[in-house]
Amino acid sequence: MLAVQLPPEIETRLDALAKRTGRTKTFYVHEAILEHLDDLEDIYLAEQRLEDLRAGRSHTLTLDEVERDLGLAD
Repeated sequence: MLAVQLPPEIETRLDALAKRTGRTKTFYVHEAILEHLDDLEDIYLAEQRLEDLRAGRSHTLTLDEVERDLGLAD
């Protein structure tokens, strides 16, 4: 279970949408989270990867190196 406190203006908009459509506010909160969760996870992973690169804990490969390593080089 998760309790979320929203600013009054967002609560008002959410309530109006739910009333107009006959769906619950929970439905729309659920949909919004699902819609954006992938993006938030991608951003977090990208930030972690960049931090690892800057700290020297990781490195990059060129396209030529990847193709060679996978046996795809010409």
